[in-house]
Amino acid sequence: MLCAILLIAVYPILLSCSNSSETTSTEEEDKTIKADGVVAADGTGDYKTVQEAIDAAPDNAQESYYIYIKNGIYKEVITVPRNKDHIHLVGEDAATTVLTYNNYASRIKPDGSDYGTSGSASFFVRGNNFVAENITFENTAGINAGQALAINIGGAHSSFRNCRFLGHQDTWYAGNGTYQYLKDCFIEGSVDFIFGGSTAFFDNCQLESTRNGYITAASTPEDQAYGYVFHQCTLTARSEIAKSSVYLGRPWRPHAQAVFIDCAMDKHIQQSGWHNWGNPDNERTAFYAEFNSRGWGASPETRVSWSRQLPAEEAVKFSYDKVIAGKHPDFIADDINLDIEP
Repeated sequence: MLCAILLIAVYPILLSCSNSSETTSTEEEDKTIKADGVVAADGTGDYKTVQEAIDAAPDNAQESYYIYIKNGIYKEVITVPRNKDHIHLVGEDAATTVLTYNNYASRIKPDGSDYGTSGSASFFVRGNNFVAENITFENTAGINAGQALAINIGGAHSSFRNCRFLGHQDTWYAGNGTYQYLKDCFIEGSVDFIFGGSTAFFDNCQLESTRNGYITAASTPEDQAYGYVFHQCTLTARSEIAKSSVYLGRPWRPHAQAVFIDCAMDKHIQQSGWHNWGNPDNERTAFYAEFNSRGWGASPETRVSWSRQLPAEEAVKFSYDKVIAGKHPDFIADDINLDIEP
């Protein structure tokens, strides 16, 4: 009899089969986690929608609740409520497990009001200690729709690995006082597509510009130690994007903080690097810095005078250990199996 145990490797999820009559060792059993729920749009799981699976999770949980999502396009506005902590979503494949919707800020709701920027998201994270792996979060409102979030993160601590965030203006948002760790993720957008006041560490991620604009619009609170740190990330653009047409960031709030460490920047990056959002006062308060940027878009000598090129001894202050270690939930270990057998 075939089994359905999914081995989560660094990126892909592989199907592993064995004879169910064989004796499983204690060591092997210890390396298996039973999925608490399986979502499948075709009806072959426990739930047909992601929201149903989340709603079924226990309130105020103290340990991870694992939801496996089979390949499919799930068009639904999804919310992880405040009382649903430790939700852990695992997709079958990042490219083909797609959570999507098409709301946008000026779209009118049935009650006659509009969604507004924060309300336009396809996915809302309000519970604490949320984790997602191998999933696409998408907003398909289009490049001319204005603000249209793929995700709105309000939960205090969250982690994302091998996830894709697709949209245009305001794709990825996380609120003040929250912490996010993003590992091996892809984020695309046009204007301010990574924004908000959170502490976020982007580790080996790809940032893809869909037109000329701004990558970040941080609103870091004045008393917060860190804003955005991009570590060994790659900054790319669609082929039609003009040379020197995309800024690394502009300050949504005066004390915006964004730091790029060991990042590769393609030719779409503005040689001046940063924008003051039309307010010279922001130049005195925003903290914009780089260390060891490379590629055509890395141009220390032409950056605005109020940004910083960090020496090595300053750059170490923005390491994973300093910024985010111990402040985000863990991913499933690479040698752990997720069992989705009923």
